[in-house]
Amino acid sequence: MYNQIDSNKRKTVFLIAIFIAIILAIGYFLGYYLQYGNGMVVIALIISLLMTTVSYYSGDKIALASTGAKKITMADNPCVYRLVENLAITAGTPVPKVYLINSPALNAFATGRDPQHASIALTTGIIEALKNEELEGVIAHELSHIKNYDIRVMMIVVVLVGAIALISDMFFRARILGGKRDNDKGGGQLGTIIMLVGIALVILSPIIAELIKLAISRKREYLADASGALLTRYPEGLARALEKISQSSTPLAHASSATAHLFIANPFKSKSFTSLFSTHPPIKDRINKLRAMI
Repeated sequence: MYNQIDSNKRKTVFLIAIFIAIILAIGYFLGYYLQYGNGMVVIALIISLLMTTVSYYSGDKIALASTGAKKITMADNPCVYRLVENLAITAGTPVPKVYLINSPALNAFATGRDPQHASIALTTGIIEALKNEELEGVIAHELSHIKNYDIRVMMIVVVLVGAIALISDMFFRARILGGKRDNDKGGGQLGTIIMLVGIALVILSPIIAELIKLAISRKREYLADASGALLTRYPEGLARALEKISQSSTPLAHASSATAHLFIANPFKSKSFTSLFSTHPPIKDRINKLRAMI
């Protein structure tokens, strides 16, 4: 469990470092070879940060409202509420708000910018289908997202993705409107090669950034699996829950692409995309990793 946790944390840091390296490379290219200076990079980062900050502080409300989640108290569902409460005490975090989604789909998600402003939502379908130790594994997984500040990590990632997309868009708009060109810089054949590499980087960077974002999302899922197993000390509970989730073919009706990464499993139940373009790692792989911890 500890090895899995350490490995996934290192991989997340490495992927974010790649993000930053791409932005620095684009900044160097725009500033030196195309004479745009670093202003374009700074402006893109500021705009992306402002847009993402709004989402960061209101995203939990949007996610809960979009799925039709209803807040419950101890009196509404004592069993589920106590499971959440007991695991939160074990994790040493404040008890999150608990929501139910009236849907036969087997799914759950956590949201909130920090443990003090966190919520966990469970579908009625997953509550009915899972045994106590399996549901406990799912809740522990979601609590781990909260404890690991995954919403905050993904905010940083979204800022970087947004900045790269804005830089790319601003670059092409500047070229169309007749921005400064690199012809005056000279540099011969080497300069031409670097210019072509730079332009290719600007063109491909939004695609690369999106792939890295998805990779980070998958690593955080593995991290939440390992952290949740550490919390319950029973990896088999979550493994069995994931098996049942994978066997269910019912999609979550009100899920959207904007909130898909929040759920414990792909809410669309679609097989059309490869794992490279998925917000979630293959469930079979997650199950194998959990059972390797036993």
